[in-house]
Amino acid sequence: MSEQDRTAVGFRAGLEDDAQWLNDLKRRRNPGPRSVHHRAVDPSLGAATVAVHGGTYEDPVTGAVGTPVFQTSTFLLDDLSYSAFERGATRDVPIYTRYGNPSQWSVQEKAAALEGAESALVTSSGMSAIASTIYALTNNGSHIVTAYDVYGGTYNLMREDMPSAGREVTFVDSTDLAAVEAAIRPETQLLFFESLTNPLLKAPRLRAIADIAKRHDALLVVDNTFLSPVNLRPLDLGADVVVHSATKYLNGHSDVTAGVVAGSRKFVDRVWAQALRFGGTTEPLACYLLERGLKTLALRMRAHNDNAERLAAFLDGHEKVLAVHHPSLDHYPHQHLREDVLGGYGGMVAFEVAGGDDAALKFCSSLRIPYLATSLGGVESLVSLPFNTSHCSLTTAQRASIGIRPGLVRYSAGVERAEDLVADVARALETI
Repeated sequence: MSEQDRTAVGFRAGLEDDAQWLNDLKRRRNPGPRSVHHRAVDPSLGAATVAVHGGTYEDPVTGAVGTPVFQTSTFLLDDLSYSAFERGATRDVPIYTRYGNPSQWSVQEKAAALEGAESALVTSSGMSAIASTIYALTNNGSHIVTAYDVYGGTYNLMREDMPSAGREVTFVDSTDLAAVEAAIRPETQLLFFESLTNPLLKAPRLRAIADIAKRHDALLVVDNTFLSPVNLRPLDLGADVVVHSATKYLNGHSDVTAGVVAGSRKFVDRVWAQALRFGGTTEPLACYLLERGLKTLALRMRAHNDNAERLAAFLDGHEKVLAVHHPSLDHYPHQHLREDVLGGYGGMVAFEVAGGDDAALKFCSSLRIPYLATSLGGVESLVSLPFNTSHCSLTTAQRASIGIRPGLVRYSAGVERAEDLVADVARALETI
């Protein structure tokens, strides 16, 4: 296919002007990457509409209404390809699937539209997205501020890998604004927090943290996995970049491992370049499955939100439940979250059963509907115990220091009928 032909079907070198050199101040990137066949949506439309239509590749040859799977590792080279190499715009032209593929572009456009971002990147896992982002937006001699109760993979990356890569890290309580600001140094480049923490569902004040970051010329990256863009859009609250384990709610069917990074084109381009070096590419079939899952995100999140609230309301005050952690409850300590969320709080509920970990084990083994498994965000309910899964490497005292007490259960409510989930939990509680 000639350069003229490829331009006619929507591929381009990715630059909006006639800048010829990489350091030319006139050099500007287009949003995307995308072709004219990747469907653009009005950002004022609702999340359900954006989820269905955003980024769909409308095939000019067959007229297929669903994005084809571009199952190829490489693409024919032509003048447009060589121009992209010369001008530093290889992200915008199909050349090699590790660099970019129309299947990737479709899911990236959909994710970007949902987060209200200029650009997005899909990676092979949530940790690939997180690691690529942190490495890309910091450098040797820099400093990072994050929370001591971030996801275990993130914590290990921060604690084990960042110091050896020349980045110092300070861990703080993400809900303590004074501690966040006090941790910042002149060399601080990045603040990394989660919109809702695992497993106790703490909610940092993202608006205030974004203000702190800007005052100190640092970037704020938010892991929005637990809430999804249907429930919260961190970029609207002042964050610079959003990351997701797309394995969870974004895909929603427990059959894909993927990650997403979203933000301005200039930041996402830097993360893309880092992801290229790490090799964290998402292959086309996984992109197809992820895009298909995203189409029903808004519908699924309504069910997740409702089911978790129904479970939390039932558990709160139950004689065999010592504590319930969920944002919908009046005693939830981070009430500011209600001002920021768009649709709800996701499907996670954490609660402590009387009798400690032994009782929690018996409770879980008595449940009939959820699967006893790690992860979250799938259409099926899942249940696990932090003490023997996500936080098993910590001592009892260490778990207690971050609020994880004996008997804590982490329940990911799926999209089953709420009455069935509540009845199942009620029956299982009676066994302990």
